[in-house]
Amino acid sequence: MRLTEDDRNRIADAVAKAEQATSGEIFCVLAGRVSSYRDVSLAWAGTAALAAPALLIPFGFGLSWTGDGWQAAHESTSEIIRQTLTLYALIQVVLFAVVFLLTRIPPVLRWVTPRSIRRKRVRAAAMQQFLAHGVHVTRERTGVLIFAALAEHQVELIADELILQKVDEGVWADAVAALVRGLKAGSPAAGFEAAVQQCGQVLTTHFPPRPDNPNELSDRLIVL
Repeated sequence: MRLTEDDRNRIADAVAKAEQATSGEIFCVLAGRVSSYRDVSLAWAGTAALAAPALLIPFGFGLSWTGDGWQAAHESTSEIIRQTLTLYALIQVVLFAVVFLLTRIPPVLRWVTPRSIRRKRVRAAAMQQFLAHGVHVTRERTGVLIFAALAEHQVELIADELILQKVDEGVWADAVAALVRGLKAGSPAAGFEAAVQQCGQVLTTHFPPRPDNPNELSDRLIVL
């Protein structure tokens, strides 16, 4: 999902317009992916490698796999054990590699990654951006971060301290829904514009502009 320079300008203009009527500050970030989720792939691969060979035992996987029955009967116990363990190890290595590579395919990775994990990591990435760009250090603690993660299909909105004291978190649901609609439609610029407008309306109600109303945060969309 690509953003043109015109798209970026539209978002910046929407932020600037919304902030004219409030002392609040709105900051927008768009991330392609917040995590590689390599640990998730490793967990699935390890589970498959450990569990799958054991599941074969009730179906007759055993000594007969090392050769035909007549030859196996004449082999020493230690040799039979060695061959069986070697075969187990080979199956485990193959399963580990196949499952790991399979879960690196983006749609598969998203499907096998629990929603709770994706939500937690998007939230952590959003908070990192909130702090890194100083959204938490505006003069009156009235900053709002609008954060979208494309690969995770997740949106986060983080409001600063004073806003949380005066505005119920449920008020932001319309802004989040507007951004989600835009992203689903393949139009992130329109989604951010709508979300910024919704946030601006909330901020205007609770935080009118000051006589001196400096622009404390950049209006430009940050793309990670």
